[in-house]
Parts: sequence; C-alpha cells; structure tokens
Amino acid sequence: LFSAIPYIGGDLVMWMWGGFAVDNATLTRFFSLHFLLPFIIAGLSMVHLLFLHQTGSNNPLGINSNFDKILFHPYFSSKDLFGFMVMITLLMSICFFFPWTLGDPENFIPANPLVTP
Repeated sequence: LFSAIPYIGGDLVMWMWGGFAVDNATLTRFFSLHFLLPFIIAGLSMVHLLFLHQTGSNNPLGINSNFDKILFHPYFSSKDLFGFMVMITLLMSICFFFPWTLGDPENFIPANPLVTP
C-alpha cells in the first residue's frame, strides 16, 4: 500500500520493514505498534475527556446554553448501565439456553482413531 506513493513509496516501505524484506525486525516493530497503540489511544481519549470536562464543549454561536444541559452521572450512566445489563442478559441467555449455537459444527464429528494421534 505504501509502495503506491509516488517518489517515496519504495523508501517508505523499506523503512517500515526495517530492511529489504519482512524479517524479525518488521515483526517486532508491528507487534510493538499493535501492543502500544490501544494504550496510546486510551490515554489520548482520557486527556480529551479531561479537557472537555474542564472547559466544556465549544459553542460557535457564543450563546450560553447551560439551561439545556443535564448532568451526566445519574442520567447517562444509568442509561449505559441498563444497556450493558441488557446485552449481558442476552449473551447469558444464549450461553445457557442455546449453548451450541455459537460453537463450531466440527466439534460434533466423532474423532477417527485411525487419523488422529
């Protein structure tokens, strides 16, 4: 995908790979990136929520709209908790009453002792 970029595509691919081919350095880089990226995104999301909580959202009209705002904790957190409980109840009912629904059909094939070790 990066090789399609004109002029710098080949150099960019070699820089990302860490050499001329996919090797141990490439796997180490990509594993580190995929391990650290969720933590970086979570940290940036927390910083974003902190700044949003401290300053409030931006109003481009400049009109004070405090009378339209409601508190987050008792209203939205209870709504989210209710949705979470509904989803957990649905998942538990599937697991308890229809346990083979989400399973692999090959689990029901009897093992052949001449083929399996």
